[in-house]
Amino acid sequence: MRNETGYELARALSAAARRFDAEQDVDATLRAITDTAVRTVPGVDHAGISWVERRRFVPKAATHELVAHCDRLQSELGEGPCAQAIRTRGAVYVADMASERRWPAFAPKAVERGVRSMVSVQLHAGAETLGALNLYALGAAIDPAALGVGELFATHAAMALTVKRRDDQLNRAVATRDVIGQAKGLLMAREGIGPDAAFRLLVTASQDTNRRLAEVARMLVEEHLRGVGDPPSG
Repeated sequence: MRNETGYELARALSAAARRFDAEQDVDATLRAITDTAVRTVPGVDHAGISWVERRRFVPKAATHELVAHCDRLQSELGEGPCAQAIRTRGAVYVADMASERRWPAFAPKAVERGVRSMVSVQLHAGAETLGALNLYALGAAIDPAALGVGELFATHAAMALTVKRRDDQLNRAVATRDVIGQAKGLLMAREGIGPDAAFRLLVTASQDTNRRLAEVARMLVEEHLRGVGDPPSG
């Protein structure tokens, strides 16, 4: 029976990894992670991710409003299972939130919302902390054995997120390079100047308006496209 359970778990994790790989960007991957976690980890009713941004925990891809509320609450209070998992680079198991004493501000509020049990597992890529996967149970307590499943799941998820985030960064870099090139071409044609002079104009506009260079370039391109689309006068 134990071998069958292990086999089914391996199949579920393999299927989850394939789904993560198929998603197009980080946000879609986050949604796939929480959706699949609810179906894969035994005893879990809802899931969410606390994403680390500028030293704050930002709720992402919650499968239920309760999860988004509790994840925000942990960020505001600075305590709770996900906060501990992120800070200690580990996994946190809560059998009964009603009797939990580690987080005196968070636990009673979570119980008020109907949370019975939780598992939080840190998502990390090497030395970098991405966030935490938070698993919620409302009725019965999550089986302690699910902690190990959650850790395996989180490992697959973190690997997929690392790849997707790198892809997103590369795509943004390419898009930025392209729009700056387009803006330079427009200035060269409009002002009768060379590429270096056109780039200096963009840099000056960026400094004068306190906007990023890519934003200035994008505004110039969009202004040009609007002008191209205008009907002829007269």
